Amino acid sequence: MMGINPNSGSKQTKDIIFYFVKRTLLKNLFLLIFLVKCFTASSQNVVQYVNPYIGTGGHGHVFLGANVPFGAVQLGPVNLSEGWDWCSGYNYSDSTIIGFSHTHLSGTGIGDLGDILVMPTTGDLIMDKGSLKEPGNFSLFSHADEKVSPGYYSVVLKRYNIKAELTASERVGFHRYTFPASENAHLVIDLVQGIGWDRPVYGYIKKLNDSTLVGYRFSTGWAQVQRIYFAMKFSKPFKNIELFKNGQSTKSFVAMSDSVKAAVNFSTHAGEQVEIKVAISPVSFENALMNMYAEIPGWNFDEVKDNAGKAWNKELSKVVIKTSDAKSREKFYTALYHCFIAPSIFNDVNGDYYGTDKQVHRKAPFTNLTTFSLWDTYRCENSLLTILQPKRVSDIVNSMLAIYQQQGRLPVWHLMANETNTMPGNSATQVIADAYLKGIKGFDTTLAYEAAKNTAMLDNRGLKYVKRYGFIPADSMVESVAMGLEYAIADGCTALMAKRMGKEKDYNYFEKRSEYYKNYYDSTVHFMRGRISATQWREPFSPFISRHMKDDFTEGNAWQYTWLVPQHVHGLIRLLGGEKKFTKKLDSLFTVHGDMGKEASNDITGLIGQYAHGNEPSHHITYLYTYAGQPWKTAEKVRFILDSLYFANPNGLSGNEDVGQMSAWYVMSALGFYPVHPAKGIYVFGSPIFDEASIDVGNGKRFVVKVKNNSPQNIYIQKMKLNNGKYTKAYISYSDIMNGGEMEIEMGKKPSSWGTGIKDRP
Repeated sequence: MMGINPNSGSKQTKDIIFYFVKRTLLKNLFLLIFLVKCFTASSQNVVQYVNPYIGTGGHGHVFLGANVPFGAVQLGPVNLSEGWDWCSGYNYSDSTIIGFSHTHLSGTGIGDLGDILVMPTTGDLIMDKGSLKEPGNFSLFSHADEKVSPGYYSVVLKRYNIKAELTASERVGFHRYTFPASENAHLVIDLVQGIGWDRPVYGYIKKLNDSTLVGYRFSTGWAQVQRIYFAMKFSKPFKNIELFKNGQSTKSFVAMSDSVKAAVNFSTHAGEQVEIKVAISPVSFENALMNMYAEIPGWNFDEVKDNAGKAWNKELSKVVIKTSDAKSREKFYTALYHCFIAPSIFNDVNGDYYGTDKQVHRKAPFTNLTTFSLWDTYRCENSLLTILQPKRVSDIVNSMLAIYQQQGRLPVWHLMANETNTMPGNSATQVIADAYLKGIKGFDTTLAYEAAKNTAMLDNRGLKYVKRYGFIPADSMVESVAMGLEYAIADGCTALMAKRMGKEKDYNYFEKRSEYYKNYYDSTVHFMRGRISATQWREPFSPFISRHMKDDFTEGNAWQYTWLVPQHVHGLIRLLGGEKKFTKKLDSLFTVHGDMGKEASNDITGLIGQYAHGNEPSHHITYLYTYAGQPWKTAEKVRFILDSLYFANPNGLSGNEDVGQMSAWYVMSALGFYPVHPAKGIYVFGSPIFDEASIDVGNGKRFVVKVKNNSPQNIYIQKMKLNNGKYTKAYISYSDIMNGGEMEIEMGKKPSSWGTGIKDRP
């Protein structure tokens, strides 16, 4: 507009000014709309919908406390009670606290960790936790005095009238204790106490100065050789400190033994707050100090708490849903929260970590991770992460490849630099193949294939029989059928990798092995079962009976395991006699009842007939109807499970959370699709429950699912559009999701012909 006099009264000048003003306003309006959309998508306060109590009661075994997404620190309360339902250290049914420890497992069926317990007390110093029958320093508490949200936990210890508050960064736990007036205020540091199987081997505490302790805790348990180092700084100098080894006080500034504790003593006035920062490291207490200075250099507890909440909100906002059902929203965001607790960081800020070879590895170029519950998570949790956390998936694969190089095979169930060998199969293969086939970058694909192939060609854990006979003889080991079926799934995924890489000979070999599931099927009884030889089956046989750790199945029976062929569903349909017989037997699974016997696993829960939603081998089964042209039955079963086996209360899970898998099933199924095949990159539709879901798939793109006519009655998909084009397939590809765009789904009260065509089936 240079050279134009805005005060000029000419019509030409006014028209020019109007043109530029209009263009500027329109331009800014479009910019404003864009910014509003971006802000709405990324800045929703979705963390408010998380209910961390879900799954802390019953058999959920979920961690409760303060952490950040995938953090090394899980800082939370430990109850006095012990047992299977205290695998995380806490169960909602309890009312006792013995302290706050810095590492926990979430949803596992075995208890471990619970490192570096801190307990604030007043009065006479008591170093032992005690019991309900013997005196100790434990305190009662009330849930009414608890406050918990992602990244924050608070409770009042009734016995001492102390308010405890916890928050965390990735590698540092931050405590704030509000004391009453006392000349004898204490913070008891316990390196003896662990959770579940954990037992101390060696502890070390050293006083550096009047406000700093360092040390380490070596223990054995599920993770047989576990090491954790720590650095602990206090916000005020000690009045004095007492170190204890083997139950006896020592005057030294250092305590070393298999039974090490410390009491840090203060005088406090009413309402005085004493804070502690506890940094952990798998490598050294020097590195722990480095982690502390890097992550929480100051003493602003509220700032750290806010940052933890923001970190959670950032990750949870990757999915923004619209629904009028508050309970479903609460269940959804809590489930997503559970999905992002693990795998957890297992390195220092400089990249140092402790390897499976029991060596320190310096400055790794990836974030080393641990807590790989792969038999559980390969079914859905890991697939969900490929959508919402692709960079994290790269770190997962790199961590597993490092484990392969250090122990000579891929991990089975890896924990804190230890192979636990828990659960059947080679489930890491599915996770690696899935990442490779989806084109996730950042890892050595040649090494990835080598690891999958070489792990499959070993002789351990029944593999020598797979290679020799095509099946694992039932008299050679327990869980032979479960092991064999899981190996066939892994081999199918290795075959897909080989095919993509142009390794035709390997492809043919592993594809053949992927069909060895047929060798466990007895056509005379129509079930998978244990076989002794090519001509002899194990007797006696009942499809209902389950003998935990004693028979041919893992936490299940023949009714549940007959369907464990996600890599070759159409082959299973043919094996069972075609679609009509297949769906008739599948119908029976959800209605038949029988006695599983006195030795059945506690994990067989969430039963609908013999379908067991509380345990992972069943998780894909509801989606099998769609492969046989009956997607409406998938919709019915999925909706029923979403509504009837997940609740917004402490008993809200029908089985162990299992490090995210139970929750991942809910997240994916609520969005409307599920990965039956663990590595083929397709998701089978079920019955979406939200009116809209906007998914951040990275690179500035979002995949939006809009659902019309949705209601508790309108559970059946009638028709679909993808980016305004008609969409008839009963599944969607990973690439279609990650390309972004919009899917429109119309629901109705009655089944339709949508997705039933031969070409439209997965």
